[in-house]
Amino acid sequence: MSVIGLHSTPLTNYIPFAKESDREMGDDRVKNEAMEIIGLFELLPRLVVFDLDYTLWPFYCECRSKRDMPRLYPHAKGILYALKDKGVKLAIASRSPTPDIANTFLEKLGIKSMFDAQEIFSSWSHKTDHFQRINRKTNIPYTEMLFFDDEDRNIDAVSNMGTTSILVGNGVNLGALRQGLSEFSQNHLPSNKKKQGRENLSKKSSSSGTEEQ
Repeated sequence: MSVIGLHSTPLTNYIPFAKESDREMGDDRVKNEAMEIIGLFELLPRLVVFDLDYTLWPFYCECRSKRDMPRLYPHAKGILYALKDKGVKLAIASRSPTPDIANTFLEKLGIKSMFDAQEIFSSWSHKTDHFQRINRKTNIPYTEMLFFDDEDRNIDAVSNMGTTSILVGNGVNLGALRQGLSEFSQNHLPSNKKKQGRENLSKKSSSSGTEEQ
């Protein structure tokens, strides 16, 4: 998956209205594909943490009104349901300055109860404070968490805590899920297997270089 930098999605790129039945059919299809992806990995994170703005939904909460009807990114809901069905806990880590709007939107979308921890508050800590609270509430080690966010600074800070962290460029999607689970599994390989994997990759690269010459 190619990683894009900080979110540059214009505020006007709001997911258009769709019939409820069409949206549910799409969610079911995504959920089934997500279940297949999750089934490829023997080792799963105990907790997956999501940012909100430009990760689960394509807008900033502070630029919206409680009266608005929000929309998630197309793959988001199916991924959330697939993870829950696989027994993986979910949490939110958001630096939104308008937690009241965020919570209203989560309720309108019918997903608020899916999250075991919801840390939504403005902070300069690049979400280390959020993760400390999530850790205290869930008793899950940082190394057993997977995190999705759209800002480099948050990814860097949380990665330093030991959490596998994935930068998303246009919201969480099936590609990001696969990348996240793959990197999580790689991070939990025994050190000798990690070394062997790197050596094999190096040999393949050297071999390719020789053939090209």
